[in-house]
Amino acid sequence: MKKDETIHDYYMNVLDIANSFDLLGEKLSDEKLVRKILRSLPKRFDMMVTSIEEAQDISSMQVDELIGSLQNFELVVDNITEKKGKGIAFATNTANEEAHGDIVDDENLSKNLVSLGRQFNSILKQVNRRSKGNGQNSRFNIDKQQSKAKNDRTNEKNNQYKGVQCHECEGYGHIRIKCATFLKK
Repeated sequence: MKKDETIHDYYMNVLDIANSFDLLGEKLSDEKLVRKILRSLPKRFDMMVTSIEEAQDISSMQVDELIGSLQNFELVVDNITEKKGKGIAFATNTANEEAHGDIVDDENLSKNLVSLGRQFNSILKQVNRRSKGNGQNSRFNIDKQQSKAKNDRTNEKNNQYKGVQCHECEGYGHIRIKCATFLKK
C-alpha cells in the first residue's frame, strides 16, 4: 500500500489481484488475504494491526470485517490530524457530478454520514453527562414517589381490613349510630 493511498483504493487493488488469482485457478482464502493485507499496510496502521492481531483470531476473520475496521481507523486518524471544524455536510447529486462517476460520490457520502454519526454520538454523550449530574436527585425523587405510592396502597389495604368505617368521625370498627361523636350531638 502506498503512503498516500486510502484503504478503499488499496482494497480495490487487492480485490483485482485476488480475482486475477481466481481466474488463474488459485483461490486465495480469506485468512491468506487478511494476513497479506495486514503485512502490507504502512507504518501509520501499525497500532491498528497490532491491536487486530492481539484481539481477534485472524484465521477466522473475514476480509470485509478487516477492511471495515481499517477504514474506521483511517477516518479517525484523518479527523485527528486535520483538526478541522467540520460541519454537517450533505452530498447532492447534480448532472455534472453524475458524469464524474458514482465512486467519488459514494466516498463523499460515506464520509459525510460518518461525520454526521460522530457528531450525533458526541451530542448524545453530552446529553447523557448532563443528565447524570442531575440524575441522582431525580432518581431520589422517583424512588421517593414510588415508596409514597406503595405506602398509600398499603394504607388503603390496611383500612379495608379494619372493618366498617364511621361516616361521622371517620373512625373504624363502629357505625354512625354507635359513634360517640354522633351520640354527643
